Amino acid sequence: MTMPMYVSPEQLMKDRADFARKGIARGRSVVVASYATGIAFVAENPSRTLHKVSELYDRIGFAGAGKYNEFENLRVAGIRYADMRGYSYDRRDVTARGLANAYTQTLGTIFTQESKPYEVEIAVAQVGSSQQTDQIYRLTYDGSVTEERGFVAMGGVSEPIATALRERWAPDLPLAEVLRVAVEVLAARDEEDPRDLAADDLEVAVLDRRRPRRTFRRLGGPLLDALLDEASATQDVPTQDDPRPGLHDTLTQDLAAVDPDATDAPADARAGDTSASGAKAGGSNGEQDTTNPQTQRED
Repeated sequence: MTMPMYVSPEQLMKDRADFARKGIARGRSVVVASYATGIAFVAENPSRTLHKVSELYDRIGFAGAGKYNEFENLRVAGIRYADMRGYSYDRRDVTARGLANAYTQTLGTIFTQESKPYEVEIAVAQVGSSQQTDQIYRLTYDGSVTEERGFVAMGGVSEPIATALRERWAPDLPLAEVLRVAVEVLAARDEEDPRDLAADDLEVAVLDRRRPRRTFRRLGGPLLDALLDEASATQDVPTQDDPRPGLHDTLTQDLAAVDPDATDAPADARAGDTSASGAKAGGSNGEQDTTNPQTQRED
């Protein structure tokens, strides 16, 4: 009977880590950054259907880098965890920290017990009532988790991107400026071969703290073009959805081009006062929820 070849645990873990890092480095990078009125997700992703950025729960977003099918499995598992916890207890009990802890256990178990580790990095972000209460967690292939302050860059060649963000990011920047900075650092990840990234090459989404309940919205169309244009007066997204039938999780209409005061009007006049979000979302005062969570409008 032949004996299996012995490999020390230290060497085994090192080989798995090297394997996962190489797989992640072959992918495209993702930037998650806090801005004055929310948290922005910017991913280099030309696909319109295979998303790297997604909503997990009311005020929590997800971003993945690396092997698509693996971080997609994690995204779906996170949604199931959030829905079950919110249904069993309370919607306020679903937090980014709880999801990060669940992901940590899953990734750690896969890294140590499975024959192949996940080739992924993921970020879980929760928008708070103020920028000081925003939470961004970064989780790596081996289950390690870190709480990031302000921004995080992951996947691909992330070190030069993180360095550039550290030099240019500031907490009080408006959304338009944060998006332009993120696109510039993603395009210049290789100093010897800088590129031009257009809106069609990007997947962009936000968690808008001004919305009363479901804060996640994707950006596209004329709105994204205006936000990326330095000459445009558009600095933020509208707090009301596009007036069109169909899905309402994507904002495309640049209201500032139609009405310059549209994005400057008080949020409570257009999407409900966030201080009363407890009443609209079935909060502590016990009043019935009359807001359609999909459209953010009164039924």
